[in-house]
Amino acid sequence: MKTLTLTRPDDCHLHLRDDAELASVLPHTARVFGRALIMPNLRPPVTDTALAAAYRDRILRALPQGSGFQPLMTLYLTDNTGLAEIVRARHSGFVLGVKYYPAGATTNSEAGVTRIERAYPALAAMEEHDLPLLVHGEVTTTSVDIFDRERVFLETVLADIVRRFPRLRVVVEHVTTREAVEFVQGGGPRIAATVTAHHLLYNRSAIFTGGLRPHHFCLPVLKREEHRQALLAAAASGSPKFFLGTDSAPHARADKESACGHAGIFTAHAAIEFYAEAFEEAGALDKLEAFASFHGADFYRLPRNRGTITLQKQAWAVPGEFPFGRATLVPLRAGESLGWRFNGP
Repeated sequence: MKTLTLTRPDDCHLHLRDDAELASVLPHTARVFGRALIMPNLRPPVTDTALAAAYRDRILRALPQGSGFQPLMTLYLTDNTGLAEIVRARHSGFVLGVKYYPAGATTNSEAGVTRIERAYPALAAMEEHDLPLLVHGEVTTTSVDIFDRERVFLETVLADIVRRFPRLRVVVEHVTTREAVEFVQGGGPRIAATVTAHHLLYNRSAIFTGGLRPHHFCLPVLKREEHRQALLAAAASGSPKFFLGTDSAPHARADKESACGHAGIFTAHAAIEFYAEAFEEAGALDKLEAFASFHGADFYRLPRNRGTITLQKQAWAVPGEFPFGRATLVPLRAGESLGWRFNGP
């Protein structure tokens, strides 16, 4: 196969940051994707509909001229998120979900939920008003090994949420384990998951190959090869419960290459190409369009995008870095070759 034509895809999990950094990274996504679900973990976080509207306006102003890209917004769940805010979000027309970060789980999650019981009133309101819950699926208990945090979260916190709120739509974001795949597969039509390209392409050995590789460090952390294979099989299966969410997370080079490097992998520069590489490995390029362009839109009850994009089977070298506000960032596969290339609409 020399070319691959897809309905214009959606990115159902994206970090854009803000201000000059936002302006630097947004064009990478806007040139390929029709829409993206924007994560709310700014400083300060996007905790209400008014803040989401203001952030959406900043994104729209930063778009390249003529772009038809649409940002879809999320709220940041806290211990104090109330019923009235859930109702406002549901009727806004642009807030599509509420993101649950366990406090301290990842970048800018300090304001997250400290105990899930404190969020029960908000979850009940979300269930009543059909506003999806998007979960960063890790516990933060220090006694739980970092490679087990997703599994324990599923067995304890998320199992409890699903039992208490059976009509709540839930997206398990950036799944990383075989257990997460099994949880989603067994969870009924209201449970779905996003899968990142980097978790499809890499296992945890990538963090340590030839030395410590900070640009392969993310949360949830990369897992064993058996888990990568389970993710690849799920994504390539054609199941509508799994869809594209890059979790592309830009950080300045100095913040990654430091004594306490930040978690996050930047993939927006070649997101659809990375997914094509993974689906080609699985022998399932014919399943990529539904995964990238249909399943997420259907779960969020959005019309599927019109128009198409084309990928070409062509080797190209990924730049070593990109501008990021006043700094630079290092993309995934920096200075290396990719076998697929975006070739326009």
